[in-house]
Amino acid sequence: MTNQINQADHAIHKIGVISDTHGLLRENVMDILRTCEAVLHGGDIHNRQVLEQLKAAAPFYAVCGNADHTLAPELPKSVSVELFGLKIFMIHNKKQIPADLSGHDLIIYGHSHKYAQTQSGGQVWLNPGNCGARRFSLPVTMAVIHTPGDGTFEIERIDLASPAVKAASIPSDKLKSITERVIKETDKGTSVENIAKKCRIPIELADQICRLYLTHPGIHADGILKKMQAE
Repeated sequence: MTNQINQADHAIHKIGVISDTHGLLRENVMDILRTCEAVLHGGDIHNRQVLEQLKAAAPFYAVCGNADHTLAPELPKSVSVELFGLKIFMIHNKKQIPADLSGHDLIIYGHSHKYAQTQSGGQVWLNPGNCGARRFSLPVTMAVIHTPGDGTFEIERIDLASPAVKAASIPSDKLKSITERVIKETDKGTSVENIAKKCRIPIELADQICRLYLTHPGIHADGILKKMQAE
């Protein structure tokens, strides 16, 4: 799929690069994306709400990730796009990048949730990391590409999330009832952002409970509390 955005000339153009939101598009991420002229999403979007939020921020391009089953019919597996003089290829999984991408300046991918930026053969390979729900203790990151439109560019790494909320900061009886409610909402498919709103807790705490629940099948509230205290 090849597309091109025509924009009026500016001194410096900004392209927001995100991936692996998994149903959570944080407000601080949106604040940054609204300052960009285009947005690239490397997949694992998870739901339509994120697509609608992106649409409201800036013209965007997105690829289908392995968690995007419901969105697969409308999302391409890969995108080849020229933005402000930069030829960009994007796909979710690095292992599926074609062998020959000559003529591209920037290769973008996601999937691992780990920020990575390397250079090879005159090309830059970029994984912006995860800017949705925190995965384990990995940082929450995104990137912004700055280019004057002449083929040159710089990549700014942005670290987003504050440290996860510690279980000790909330009374144990209240924390257990919160955890049980978060589990129920997670089973319903409620996004982390909406869980935080419904339970009136910080997004980082909802994120932490959801992550432990989803990564430890069969775990109950007491087990989640023990693991939270150990982190």
